[in-house]
Amino acid sequence: MKRHKNLMIGLTFVVTLIVLALAQYRLEQTAVAQTRGQVMAPRFEVDPTFPKPLPNGWYQGQTIGLFLDASDHVWVVHRPDVLDAVEGAANDNVKTAECCKNAPPILEFDQAGNVVRSWGGSDGPGYKWPQSNHGINMDNKGNIWIGGNGTNDGHVLKFTQEGKFIAQFGRADVPTPDSLSLDRFHRVAETFFYAPLNEVFVADGYSNRRVAVIDPDAGKIKRFWGAYGNKPDDKAGASQGTYDPNTTYQQFRGPVHCAMVSNDGLVYVCDRGSNRIQIFKTDGTYVREIYTQRDSRSDGSVWDIDFSRDAQQRFLYVADGRNQKIRIFDRASMTELTTFGKGGHYPGEWYSLHNIALDSKNNLYTVETYQGRRLQRFLYKGLAPVTSRQSGVAWPSGN
Repeated sequence: MKRHKNLMIGLTFVVTLIVLALAQYRLEQTAVAQTRGQVMAPRFEVDPTFPKPLPNGWYQGQTIGLFLDASDHVWVVHRPDVLDAVEGAANDNVKTAECCKNAPPILEFDQAGNVVRSWGGSDGPGYKWPQSNHGINMDNKGNIWIGGNGTNDGHVLKFTQEGKFIAQFGRADVPTPDSLSLDRFHRVAETFFYAPLNEVFVADGYSNRRVAVIDPDAGKIKRFWGAYGNKPDDKAGASQGTYDPNTTYQQFRGPVHCAMVSNDGLVYVCDRGSNRIQIFKTDGTYVREIYTQRDSRSDGSVWDIDFSRDAQQRFLYVADGRNQKIRIFDRASMTELTTFGKGGHYPGEWYSLHNIALDSKNNLYTVETYQGRRLQRFLYKGLAPVTSRQSGVAWPSGN
């Protein structure tokens, strides 16, 4: 009797396993059937609880740099000196209201949305703080890099994470562009540290018309190039006139707003004013170019990029601050799969979307300049079939 009971238990267990296996197989087959022939792309939902309100009555200014470190801490750089009278800015050294206080330009947030570190904004021994700080990056030693895109900024700065000055590269107080210079920049947008070559790629920038590559320790400019890998020409670039979407510009119109290197050694350059991404090898050899929304005027449609966090970096994300959306590309083919977002000030919307960055879990972060002035987080929800080329606000499902 006991033997029969054990046999029945064993058979029941085996049958249960078979039923579960069949159910899983059906689910997998259903998923395959649903996605067969359909384009798949990452899906996100805005997290309206991130970050927490800033402490100390601080106000976040035009935010023009974003970086995620190895601990998934979020680093931003903003312009704290943009308060107006309505926001309590001082007039003749007299504040007009209780709100607000300028936050230091460098802010570090943890994953809970707390500010855990803040510093910057003042000159110090051996360096001059930029007239207008712009872009933030970190090298393999954990050092913080920022650029300057003020009228006379011709330098980049390197600090420890605590804000201790390490080095200044280039020169401050530079009044004119010089895209052929080997000892200074002009109005840098961003820097990007590329570990395999131990080099820093500089998007140089708002006045210069080039990508420059420097030694992160010596600070020497090792090489540079302009559009299509050619020698940059400031005079020719300045004479390109009003943007025409039917013209192929031989110089970067600029600003050269980003220069990021993929895992497979391709340099993706944001030529914001031309609505295009130009792709190069790390030695400056031109590979190809891709236009986004080519008929965009004003400040253009390619503000920043980042890559998905899989080893192959299957997806490329493009921040379009003119049309207020994020564009998702299949990186291998550089085919645009879908977009999400829209203009506005509510969660999931943007007003002058400036930078994007992903953390180790593929969650996506954005910052905004002009009157946007904020940091947002979008939670990664896996791949989903593309049902529309423009999917609108990434609002949480079921809410």
